[in-house]
Amino acid sequence: MALILTVLVIFGLLVGSEWWWRKRRPHDEFSRKFIHIVVGSIAAFWPFYLAWGWIVALSAAFVVVILLSRYLGIFKSLHAVERPTWGEVYFAVAVGALAFVTHQPWIYAVALLHMSLADGMAAIIGVTWGKETQYKVLGHTKSVIGSMTFFVISVGLLTGYSMITMHRIDGVLILGLAAAATAIENIGGYGLDNLLIPLLIGVVLTRV
Repeated sequence: MALILTVLVIFGLLVGSEWWWRKRRPHDEFSRKFIHIVVGSIAAFWPFYLAWGWIVALSAAFVVVILLSRYLGIFKSLHAVERPTWGEVYFAVAVGALAFVTHQPWIYAVALLHMSLADGMAAIIGVTWGKETQYKVLGHTKSVIGSMTFFVISVGLLTGYSMITMHRIDGVLILGLAAAATAIENIGGYGLDNLLIPLLIGVVLTRV
């Protein structure tokens, strides 16, 4: 039942986001990041009520759906961005790949929330308030306020993980890991940061 409800909720979010994009025509980055944040945040807590095998299967299914949508133009709101990116595909791959990195639900959650919350909010805030502080990294436009947003949320997520799990992490490591994730968010072209950041967080936290 939990699996069926999960699929229905995500499908409903995709359809709702598509309707919103077609009817209201918000900024393309907003419609993409809405799905990015909401679906990613839901998926972050799958290990608390879904088996790891189902998580991998859902990830594979979403990759297929996203590729079909990309080439058939089904969910245009997912792909409505001028710059070349495979971020939504890497997003789906990361959901399943993390299941091979850790079987600890809280590590999985905080790693995936870096992709959904930190990356998603950085993009929205950067587009909204970062036009005066934009800079280029490997040909990609970033903003100081967007990068600062990512870093602050990353620190908050890592600190929250340390407090909730009682797995005390050194403050220097938290700042260093947040800085490394922020750097990858800057240089991860074509949406590759959507895969690399969760894997980085997952690998490091399983070893500290």
